[in-house]
Amino acid sequence: MTQSRINMVQCLSPAGLHRMAYQSWGDDHNPRVLICVHGVTRVSDDFDRLAESLSEHYRVICPDVVGRGRSEWLRDPRLYAVPQYVSDMVTLIARLDVTQVDWVGTSMGGLIGMGLAALPDSPIQKMVLNDIGPNLNFPALMRIGDYIAKEVVFGNFEEGREYIRTVSAPFGPHSDAEWDKLARDVLREDSDGKWRRHYDPAIAKGFEGITEEGTKRSEAGLWAAYDAIRAPVLLVRGSESDLLTRETAQAMTERGPRAQLAEIPGVGHAPTFMHDDQISLVKHFLLD
Repeated sequence: MTQSRINMVQCLSPAGLHRMAYQSWGDDHNPRVLICVHGVTRVSDDFDRLAESLSEHYRVICPDVVGRGRSEWLRDPRLYAVPQYVSDMVTLIARLDVTQVDWVGTSMGGLIGMGLAALPDSPIQKMVLNDIGPNLNFPALMRIGDYIAKEVVFGNFEEGREYIRTVSAPFGPHSDAEWDKLARDVLREDSDGKWRRHYDPAIAKGFEGITEEGTKRSEAGLWAAYDAIRAPVLLVRGSESDLLTRETAQAMTERGPRAQLAEIPGVGHAPTFMHDDQISLVKHFLLD
């Protein structure tokens, strides 16, 4: 397997400076750039197979969103929100010294992409939204928030792997080796020999106080952002997803950028892009 290169870029928040890590695949001089952004508790390594597959065509950039993985944590946890993430991605694109990028965003990474693609003169030329849309199913949000907020510690990696396998069951069928990787990417061994999830626990604060009424109000802004997107969009949905409903996915094909819709059978939230059929969907859309 081709190895990526790990780099850092310094970003700014109202609370000060922080460093965001990103992995780079392919030719550093390739002007064609693809940015792949992970979900709320995941990391850049989620895209290893997709990035390797596309590295002959793109310079593939996979950041660890601030507070996750190799990136630093924010001094003010109230800033763990899409506006800060969009700002960090603008800084990253400036570091890459390109004027155009394509985008793959899973869940939170898709919301970040929507926020950036909706801006006037956005650098995003094509975008893949992975199991995310402007309507956020409230019970699914609560499920994700509960998972993030739980303080869990494991005595060894095997315990942690079984936990990740259980809570990530909606990802769909994967081999034992694939579950091992999915767990190893988001677990770390601390100096006390215990294993913990590899993110700032304070990101859970973004889910505190969420109400069904508040979620409905925020959806109006998300639809406005979606409707402002001018780039072609591929919407990938797990057929069993509880976060992106079929009704929302259908509406996204009829308004705004009128997304192409592809459903992955037997998968919930969210497809992992570890399997050839899922990788082919993305590859054909981006390279067509």
